[in-house]
Amino acid sequence: MRGRDTPDLDSGVAAIRNVLKTLPVRPGVYRMLDAAGEVLYVGKAKSLKNRVANYTQVARLPRRLQRMVALTRAMTIVTTATEAEALLLEAQLIKRFRPAFNVLLRDDKSFPFIFLREDHAFPRISKHRGARQGKGVFYGPFASAGAVNTTLNAMQKVFLLRSCTDSFFANRSRPCLLHQIRRCSAPCVDRIGEDGYAELVADAKDFLAGRSQEVQRKISGAMQEAAEALDFERAALLRDRLRALTYIQGQQAISASDAADADVIALAHQGGHTCIQIFFVRGSQNWGHRAFFPAHTAEMDEDEVLTSFLGQFYDDMPVPRELLLDRALPEAELLADALSERAGKRIAVKAPQRGSAKRLVDQARRNAVEALERRLAEGTTQAKLLRDLADLFELSEPPQRIEIYDNSHIMGTNALGAMVVAGPEGFRKSAYRKFNMKDEKLTPGDDFGMMRAMLARRFARLEREAPDRDSGEWPDLLLIDGGRGQLNAVLQAMGEMGAHDVAVVGVAKGPDRNAGREVFHLPNGREVTLPPNSPVLFYLQRLRDEAHRFAIGAHRAKRAKALVTSTLDEVPGIGPARKRALLMHFGTAKAVKAAGLEALEKAPGISKGTARTVYEHFHPKG
Repeated sequence: MRGRDTPDLDSGVAAIRNVLKTLPVRPGVYRMLDAAGEVLYVGKAKSLKNRVANYTQVARLPRRLQRMVALTRAMTIVTTATEAEALLLEAQLIKRFRPAFNVLLRDDKSFPFIFLREDHAFPRISKHRGARQGKGVFYGPFASAGAVNTTLNAMQKVFLLRSCTDSFFANRSRPCLLHQIRRCSAPCVDRIGEDGYAELVADAKDFLAGRSQEVQRKISGAMQEAAEALDFERAALLRDRLRALTYIQGQQAISASDAADADVIALAHQGGHTCIQIFFVRGSQNWGHRAFFPAHTAEMDEDEVLTSFLGQFYDDMPVPRELLLDRALPEAELLADALSERAGKRIAVKAPQRGSAKRLVDQARRNAVEALERRLAEGTTQAKLLRDLADLFELSEPPQRIEIYDNSHIMGTNALGAMVVAGPEGFRKSAYRKFNMKDEKLTPGDDFGMMRAMLARRFARLEREAPDRDSGEWPDLLLIDGGRGQLNAVLQAMGEMGAHDVAVVGVAKGPDRNAGREVFHLPNGREVTLPPNSPVLFYLQRLRDEAHRFAIGAHRAKRAKALVTSTLDEVPGIGPARKRALLMHFGTAKAVKAAGLEALEKAPGISKGTARTVYEHFHPKG
């Protein structure tokens, strides 16, 4: 079974000295590796030889790095042209390998953007997550979906840009509800021409770029002209747009002329924990803020933590023109050079000492301190819950990873299993998993068989990917939604996999399926109930309900996907576009199947060859 060697300082220093002999006095990135080849630490250096030599002076190292050296058995070296290039590579490798001795950006949420397309005569504006690809302009990041939705809703009122899909747009014969409530200019039915719509798009771009005062003056002037021309209907429409613009300006305005396009960043540290707060300011508008809690920061210098965090954060995020920090970093100039190289424009890294920018930084710092205090308070409560949970279920220590399992189906159809993960920091949504139950050996509706199959798959994968059980992926406690029968099915699967040492508990709803009367079934035959006002009971209910929510949501998505499939999917050469054209013309797949060859040929977007293919598929010559 693979695992790390016993820590040995002498062996670690010897391995480093062996590499040191061949190191150049050049910039680069180094990786410390343990006996199993796992990456312990990624570092960058202006001079590889000088930097790595420091690790052989063990007495001068902090305890954290002494532990790292004691585990080191090999190193990997990559030279770079500049130190700035080394900093960028270091950030990429940390995010890739997630070493145990580096600061880690622990946030798996993608940031939303506003996307204004430019590949259509009437550009669409929409919320966007994921890779920023496509012809158009991305505005962001926004801190949350709520911040994007607020901005989009207001922009619909102000600029009347369409938000519908191209297929919806192309098939309109009359305006939709959004036009009726004055949130769209209805270009789909020619209520506005290309030139007029292009003017709205230009205004929207000006607003998102921070030139909202110019847009306001323009709309105000047009309203005055409409009123003087006695066109009161147009004047009223422009008045409503002006009100919406004033509202969003009041909601998002930042009173900081020094921060028109900047991220405002502050760090708070307490009790070995760190919070980094970021305010996103674009065009003097507040696009929200988010708190981050990087891992592995207990024994590290605050400046080192912030520098490492920023390198990782901007590895795949657009960089604003300025970073306004609550401290002057020793490597601020290097960080600015690296980010400038990556962004293709000059980036400034500042620590403002006065004025409105300083007030913004102070505000970010207050938010960081408050967020950290809330986190620590929640952590204390969570730690006590996990200790009480360990006492209740006779665990040797509080569980660090709890996996909760549930399954969902309707009379055995679209069967799906779900796994939810929780720990000291709360739910770990990036670790959630779905299991499609397609095994022909499973009897439809067999909940016990589904649970057994799901756990067998889960632990088979664990044995393949983490046989040494030191990766943090192995659970300390399994919670199964069900009673004694479900528990026995799980125990059978785990016994077959050799996973006898993982604690398992079945959660049954109890008499009359009332919440608060749950019965907890243990493998030794014990049945445990808790008082209705027990905090541990509330916590277990939350875990069970989250698994149920995730399972139901995944099942509904699977069922919805199944509903959109049809017999047309079986016709060779019929892709999504032709399928959509046929359904738009005939209404249903059944009508397509019954249609004659002549009727198929008349369908828009369907060639005679395609029509014959469809007809012959449903009317084979026999």
